[in-house]
Formats: sequence, C-alpha cells, structure tokens
Amino acid sequence: MEIVIKISQLLLSLSILVIVHEFGHFFFAKLFKTRVEKFYLFFDPWFSLFKFKKGDTEYGIGWLPLGGYVKIAGMIDESMDKEQMKLPPKPDEFRSKTKGQRLLIMVGGVLFNLLLAILIYAAVLKTWGEEYLPVENMKYGIVCDSAALDIGLQNGDKLISIDHNTIDKSTGIVAYILLNEAKTIQVERNGEPIEVTIPSELVPRLIKGEPFIMPRFPFYIADFAKESVAKEVGLQVGDQILGIDTISTQYFDQFKTAIKGFKSKQTTVTYARGNDTITSAITIPESGLLGVAPEFIKVFELKKIEYGFLEAIPAGVKKSIRVGQDYLKQFKLLFNPDTKAYESLGGFISIGKIFPSEWDWQSFWNLTGFLSIMLAILNILPIPALDGGHVMFVLYEVVTRRKPSEKFMEYAQMVGIFLLLALLLFANGNDIFKEVTKFLHK
Repeated sequence: MEIVIKISQLLLSLSILVIVHEFGHFFFAKLFKTRVEKFYLFFDPWFSLFKFKKGDTEYGIGWLPLGGYVKIAGMIDESMDKEQMKLPPKPDEFRSKTKGQRLLIMVGGVLFNLLLAILIYAAVLKTWGEEYLPVENMKYGIVCDSAALDIGLQNGDKLISIDHNTIDKSTGIVAYILLNEAKTIQVERNGEPIEVTIPSELVPRLIKGEPFIMPRFPFYIADFAKESVAKEVGLQVGDQILGIDTISTQYFDQFKTAIKGFKSKQTTVTYARGNDTITSAITIPESGLLGVAPEFIKVFELKKIEYGFLEAIPAGVKKSIRVGQDYLKQFKLLFNPDTKAYESLGGFISIGKIFPSEWDWQSFWNLTGFLSIMLAILNILPIPALDGGHVMFVLYEVVTRRKPSEKFMEYAQMVGIFLLLALLLFANGNDIFKEVTKFLHK
C-alpha cells in the first residue's frame, strides 16, 4: 500500500507539472495565433490512452509517463516532423512568427512552472504556515552519527554556527554544509567554544544520505507498539525513562545505547511519573526494543509563523527564489567529481521516494512546488531538445541576425534528444543499481 501511495502522489504531481508547463507553451502560441496540432499529457508512441480533437488541436493522454508535449506547427521539436518543414511557411506556423513571439512561446513553459511554484508555496504558507525547530532551541545539544563523530563532533555539543554564520532551521544544517561548501562548525562543549573543521571527505557521505546529527532530547514516552514489554510492566504515556539497570540515561540516545547490552536479559528500568521515581523489573526482548515511541515534538519549543493572504504571496516568491538558488548550487556539486554527487543522481524511483508513505497534502504540495522549480531550471538549460536550447537559437538569431538552418536545427535536435535519453538511462539505471544492491545486502 505504501508503494501505491507513493506512485499515486508521483503521478499526480507529474501530471500537474506537465500540464502547467505545456499550457505555458500553448498559451503563448494561441496568444500569437500559432497553430497547435497536439497537446498531450505523457508521450503517446504508437497509441494513446485517450484523445479528442477540438479546433485544430488534438488533446490526449499518452501511456508513457516521461513528460508531455505540445506539437506546434512549423517548429522542429521532438516529433522531428521533417515533411512539414519542407513546405513553405504558413502565417500560423511557429517559424513565421517574430523573434520575440517565438522566444515567449519557448519560455512559456518555464514561466508557468515558476508561477505555479509561487502559487503553491503561497497557498501552503497561507494554509499551514511554517513550523520548525530553531537551532537555538536545541537546548539539549546534538546526537552524532558516525559521520559527525568522525569529524570530531560529540554527543551533547550545542551548535552555535557554521562558518560563523547562524543557522535558523535545524532541518537546514546538512543542506547549508553542502550548498555553501562549509569549512568549519562552531559548537559549545562543556561550556567552552570549540571549532570543528569540516573535511572534504564528509561531503560525499552526506550526499549519499548518511545520517549526520539530530537534536538530543530526554526520553518521554509518546506511544506504545502493539507488542510492548514496557506497557506490560506498567509504563504509561508521559513517563520519562531515566535509566536501565544501574546505568543512568538522561537522554534517549544514551538509553538506546545502554539497552543493547541487555538483550534477552532480565533487568530493571527506572522512570519518572509526576513527582515519583519508579523502578520496575523487565525482561528485554532479543530485539533490544521496549516497544515505545519517544516524544519529540512536545520536548522542544517549535517556532510557527502564520501568514495572511497578502503576506503569503511575497513569502511564496521569496521561498521560490530561495529554493531555486539552492537547486542551482546543487549543479556545482554534481559537476565536481570530488563530491561524487553523480553517484547519487536518480530518476523516477528517487523522485517517488521523496513523497511520504502516507498521503499528506502539505508535503505533497511542498514537493510539487520544489519539482516545479526543478523542472523550470532543467528546461531552461541551453541543451537542444529542451526549451533552453530553442531559446539559445532564437537569441543567436537576435545577436547575429541570421537564422540557423533547418538542417542544423534537425541535427541539433537529434543530439539533444540523444543526450537527454542518455541522462535518463543513467539516472534511472543508477536507481535500479542502488535498489538491486540494497536487496542483495539484505
């Protein structure tokens, strides 16, 4: 069921993005009285799932969910319709339009994707606001995974800054390190300021998704699993676990480490309930788990920003710009062989995985807004077969006052399609390789 939910969210998100993008081209084409022969969601090689014709345009849904297209008369695109290009240009064809009109037709998809992202982010901020844990409110310090321990961080360190720049959101720590090529982390350790150097070897590990740090917190019980030894011996929601056997565990991570030594053994667990401290005998199962969920949200003071309608629009614009800037910074990582970011390049499986396993509209729209910006940036790259490639040729015509030959455009289009297919195969092949490797190591 989890896979079905993820696939459903992915297909719905892609459908929205593709329709909006292609409508951008369609809108400007119709505005300048250019004939649009087809408007398709998904590709339709050999056959389509659904189609109908209205006016000069055939509307339909293809069976191959790799994108979509509008076929604009008199334009060399992925359809590679050479026969039409052999005929004299007609007034309602793309090639008969002015350079400015052709430029707007080509950037229409990118513009509409950017507008969609702004609209989505503004609506999300208006509806749900923005809630997060500020770094300054991580009052118990941090818990370090192996990547953090390897560079010299320690459990309990309190994060002050990165490269002497204050970080607001706890969820933005790793992104800041990666996107800004951070060199140092400033922490407070036992009341003393400490500076930790970030080695270049950390970057590939973080790109691969290796855990880094998380907020430290005391162990309060939020809920129980269906089979819970803790519940069986009398622990209740709201109790704070203080230790196991003779080991004092002030924080959840300390308890998690200590309990590993008591698997399949009878011992005691100490916990606080109100003003009382209670010790109960307990047999730890072989799994080493009590069957409880720790409380996280109520332990910290979260920051929530709410937006009115007029406030949400500029906030949506700012968020779209920030997300776009961060995505552009990722290209620098991708083309730097030292980061090995290319090894993490993914296709549809990776995109599908970022959606939550349960349907959550706030997450869905936030992810769709991000993907809309990603689609806009990728499409404006100056690669033949992408919108940016067509824009590049129009700009060449503006500067040189010479139009590239149709034969050159055909060859450029074929090269662009080849490059895109190669990238598509690499990205999705990378996904498959990672999934197979993960399966073999189970």
